[in-house]
Amino acid sequence: MKHEAPNNAMLMARRRAALPTGLGQTYEVFAERALNAEVWDVEGKRYIDFGGGIAVLNTGHNHPKIVAAVKAQLDKVHHTCFQVLAYEPYVELAERLIEKTPGDFAKKAYFLSTGAEAVENAVKIARAATGRQAVIAFGGGFHGRTLLGMALTGKVAPYKAGFGPFPAEIYHAEYPNPLHGIGTAEALRSVEHIFKYDVEAARVAAIIIEPVQGEGGFYVAPKDFVQALRKLCDQHGIVLIADEVQTGAGRTGTWLASEQWGVAADIVTMAKSMAGGFPLSAVIGRADLMDKPLPGGLGGTYAGNPLACAAALAVLDVFEEEQLLARSVAVGEKLTAGLKALATKHKQIQDVRGLGAMVAVELFKDGDIEKPDADLTKRVCAEAIKRGLVLLSCGVYANVIRILVPLTASDALLDEGLAVLGEAFSAAVQQG
Repeated sequence: MKHEAPNNAMLMARRRAALPTGLGQTYEVFAERALNAEVWDVEGKRYIDFGGGIAVLNTGHNHPKIVAAVKAQLDKVHHTCFQVLAYEPYVELAERLIEKTPGDFAKKAYFLSTGAEAVENAVKIARAATGRQAVIAFGGGFHGRTLLGMALTGKVAPYKAGFGPFPAEIYHAEYPNPLHGIGTAEALRSVEHIFKYDVEAARVAAIIIEPVQGEGGFYVAPKDFVQALRKLCDQHGIVLIADEVQTGAGRTGTWLASEQWGVAADIVTMAKSMAGGFPLSAVIGRADLMDKPLPGGLGGTYAGNPLACAAALAVLDVFEEEQLLARSVAVGEKLTAGLKALATKHKQIQDVRGLGAMVAVELFKDGDIEKPDADLTKRVCAEAIKRGLVLLSCGVYANVIRILVPLTASDALLDEGLAVLGEAFSAAVQQG
């Protein structure tokens, strides 16, 4: 009996029958194969990938060096549980990441599987080290979908709605956002207000911040704000955590975005692109803090899987050999120039921003910043996918289009993608 070749509609019907509604899907497309910054679906249609698996593919799809490293490791050992039987790639990766992490102090590192795990473990370490419980995060921030991750996240829909109650002793300050009227002074004042109205500084274990808010809309934390936070943490004995799950691994033009702060965080979390698409996350921090949890208090069955460690080591090599940090800066400049040119044609684009190759545009009805335009944002993304371009939206108001294209994409492909984005934007505006 001849079987019908699968198509997107057929697979979506199977998906809806088998998978829960809460597992969202941006596009009704099933990928068949991918290479660098291009993807082909099960029907053979080609897409330019400006989403990068949500910031996971800075080195592109199926980079040959990463694939070769994973295959070689697979022939040796693919799992032992590091806490039972260790393996060298784990240790080597920790050593290399420690060297690349800011801070003039002794550091240690260890690995987990997801960004949410890394964040939760960073909080665990801060609590163990300080003997305190409270944590301050920021409005618009995203730190994962676990209960503690959701509690830290400063965005209700869709991440927190219906899932409470959440862990206690989590407080949210304002994240600097000049476009929406929140400057450095106002944001700092909101932290001080927490100390005055909610919890004394002496009970705060950590302040956690994204150098660039990912899901929150690609807002960049000003250097003077982070430097003031550093002073505040030093004054009160609070651990400063940089959540670099989305910004890390070269996306912002430096290996870590916090390298651009001029001050160092006590603990850094990483995930996403650090292993080229394989599930791996890291917690890197001050050795005196990292050593506070007792033996057995840290770890996980799959944490630091040998295949993922091999992939991450290959990612580090690719960054050096292909000079991807410099490429990140160049990609960011090209994207920013293209988006600013698009903004001159469409008043709905009121801001083009980002750091390195982490770039976004924010859309408003008739160019009025009091009227975020989520509908136009959806239409642009819908028109783009029709034309073979994968885009992602984000933002507290769902009115931001973000670009996380692989850093390995050619200039020609970037130009092609920007041209498609321009066509999609014009079509979406006409529909409105």
